[in-house]
Amino acid sequence: MSRKRQSVSAAAARRIALAAQGFAVGRPDGPTNAGNVKRAVDRLGLLQIDSVNVLTRAHYLPLFSRLGNYGTGDLDRIAWGRKSQRGLFEFWAHEASLLPLSAHPLFRWSMQRARENAGDGKGKLRLFRKEKAKYIDSVLREIADRGPLAASELSNGGERRSGWWVWNDGKLAVEWLFFAGLVTTATRRGTFERVYDLTERVLPAAVLALPTPSAEEAQRELLRRSAAALGVATEFDLRDYFRLGVADTKARLAELVEAGDLLAVEVEGWNRPAYLHPAARQPRKVEARALLAPFDPLIWERDRTHRIWNFFYRIGIYTPVAKRTHGYYVLPFLLGERLVARVDLKADRANSKLLVHTAHLEEGENAAQVAGPLREELRLMADWLGLESVSLPRAGALAKAMGRMR
Repeated sequence: MSRKRQSVSAAAARRIALAAQGFAVGRPDGPTNAGNVKRAVDRLGLLQIDSVNVLTRAHYLPLFSRLGNYGTGDLDRIAWGRKSQRGLFEFWAHEASLLPLSAHPLFRWSMQRARENAGDGKGKLRLFRKEKAKYIDSVLREIADRGPLAASELSNGGERRSGWWVWNDGKLAVEWLFFAGLVTTATRRGTFERVYDLTERVLPAAVLALPTPSAEEAQRELLRRSAAALGVATEFDLRDYFRLGVADTKARLAELVEAGDLLAVEVEGWNRPAYLHPAARQPRKVEARALLAPFDPLIWERDRTHRIWNFFYRIGIYTPVAKRTHGYYVLPFLLGERLVARVDLKADRANSKLLVHTAHLEEGENAAQVAGPLREELRLMADWLGLESVSLPRAGALAKAMGRMR
């Protein structure tokens, strides 16, 4: 059967990518519910979790971009509510992530590799398991006996250590158990601290009873989901979405193309082969409007973002102050099919303001055409965050254009 590569124009690739991520359909009319939230997460395949709370937690923002003023409590319930309400679970996918329950069997091969201390990644945890297996087993017994526990609540968690990502023995133990699938997140408390419990006590029995596919079939299905969420993508884009291994991805991609589950294509302006999902929507026009979080799956792979939109983007929180070009927590603004601006935002909860530190217009864009939609989107975000006002900057063409509006 012929597998001749099709050609996809750069403009079509942009529209395919936007449609795959849910931007080719309008936001819901009227109030949203848990069903809207669950369907949005299913479309994306996962939500990345990040502890940064400059605006709000990272996992809430991609849903705002697609649903508008939705209730974050709906996401909380399906992520960390009662077992009967659960629709998501936490695991390491594209970094720490929330995933649909249907994906749980697809990561069991990875959990098994962790239990065997095999495979790549998480070298620090694998070394800790090798050196302190008996201690980890004792932590598992304590959770089994006492019920849900945070690492800070363990009876023998070890001395607390200062520094970001500097974990004591108790935290290393529960994180290895989490990586191995023996415990999972029961809930989150206070400052977003993860609380661990036995997986069988958290996830619905029906999910745990789902058949476990082979590692190869699980990887194929994860790549299918990556392709569905991206629309059109390179091998690296597909691999990066769920952080699969290089060798595994190459082998599974060849199988998926041979089976017709992916179509090999050439995209105008891309310097490497690409793959198209056979069911990818290819709209003639996309009329989107959204502020995009730094960890939004539309733009989290920075090279892909540059390749599709010619938009060079780096998040400022990991950049020294002197090297920041646009600010600390910068969100690109999607208007139509283009990334037309970027704004540095902060939620000033004490004064009930959405602070717009800077607003930068992209080269070639018209400030007057961008100002109105951007200002409306900022107002919508403030409403969603429960903030009374939006504080706009004064410097720059885009800021001045927004300031002239009343």
